[in-house]
Amino acid sequence: MYNKRKIINDPVHGFISIPSELHYDLIQHPYFQRLGRIKQLGMSYLVYPGAQHTRFQHSLGAMYLMEEAIAQLRSRGNEITDEEADAVLAAILLHDIGHAPFSHVLENTLTQEISHEEISLLMMEQINKEMGGALEMAMQIYQNTYPKRFLHQLVSSQLDMDRLDYLIRDSFFTGVVEGAVGAARIIKMLNVHDDQLVVEAKGVYSIEKFLIARRMMYWQVYYHKTSVSAEQVLIKTLERAKELTSKGKSLFASPQFEFFLKNNISKNDFLTSEEPLINYAKFDDSDIISAVKTWSTGEDKVLATLCRNLMNRKLFKIEVREKKPLNAEVRDYVKHVADRLGLSEADARYFVTIHPVSSYTYRPKNDSIKVLYGDGELKDITDSSDLLNLSLISKHEKKYYFGYVKECDLL
Repeated sequence: MYNKRKIINDPVHGFISIPSELHYDLIQHPYFQRLGRIKQLGMSYLVYPGAQHTRFQHSLGAMYLMEEAIAQLRSRGNEITDEEADAVLAAILLHDIGHAPFSHVLENTLTQEISHEEISLLMMEQINKEMGGALEMAMQIYQNTYPKRFLHQLVSSQLDMDRLDYLIRDSFFTGVVEGAVGAARIIKMLNVHDDQLVVEAKGVYSIEKFLIARRMMYWQVYYHKTSVSAEQVLIKTLERAKELTSKGKSLFASPQFEFFLKNNISKNDFLTSEEPLINYAKFDDSDIISAVKTWSTGEDKVLATLCRNLMNRKLFKIEVREKKPLNAEVRDYVKHVADRLGLSEADARYFVTIHPVSSYTYRPKNDSIKVLYGDGELKDITDSSDLLNLSLISKHEKKYYFGYVKECDLL
């Protein structure tokens, strides 16, 4: 028989063993292989050149951490059957399978009213059909309908294996050391109490570091103003391409990319037709890059300028504001761009953007991190820590990124 128990050498975790033939088959599936062609951090490589890692690598890393967590919880006497272990490993392996090209950047740009989590579930359902129902339990865990709630928390919560891997991995590939966390230590401190994932009291300091690292990574990497600038240029590029296509303009695009340019695809389309998912499953970063390179020499001045600027890293200048820019200020700049390029004000708006960004470091009301003490008492992490101030780490931080094309890039 063909050996499917392969070992993968991962730069972050070292050697990762594929747990079973089921997981090997999932990794080999075209839906999963597509993740190797989608960058984990979207356009962040324009800020951190090393951030070239993919959703494929992250998903394998999350699976590795999940296997470590299962072993730890079992060692504490918590019952996890072999079937449940296979299912929760499959759930974490496939948790990101529905990401759009460049990860979060294009979500709600070429599709509307449907999240990547919902598309992930649709893909899991399709794979489940192909594999004769092998993912039934995995989908229940993913949707939090399986009786053992703590298994879902391992996949999706404020202390899940997804977050642990992406913090370590993104820190490693960007070189931002502030994001590094001690995943091994955190996993060693995990336990289950009343069907809830908890951290033993000895792990409080590790959780403090985890939450602080998460906040640092959000504002230093994920919401870095240059990363946001590049994302906004790409989004404006695709919005312009979609507008031109809707007016009958023929643009170069791969068949799957053309499908999303020509059609306004919503959640209902995914639920009522096979065509959106078929095209989505073939759609990755390479479709976008090849189109942008071709459009950069096209006839449309707006699209060509946006594409050239993106390719040559001539991005929007970003001003970070505490309050939304006034409409009058935006109108004045739009008018300036319109005059400078000889465009209508409607077309000039493609060179101006207002992008709100917000972040919660910790949301105790949604899904708190509980600390378990030796006497059986449970406390929220903010009540167990001398360092963490609930009013600060649970604060909703919101900023407005006002972006506009620089004068020298209008040529």
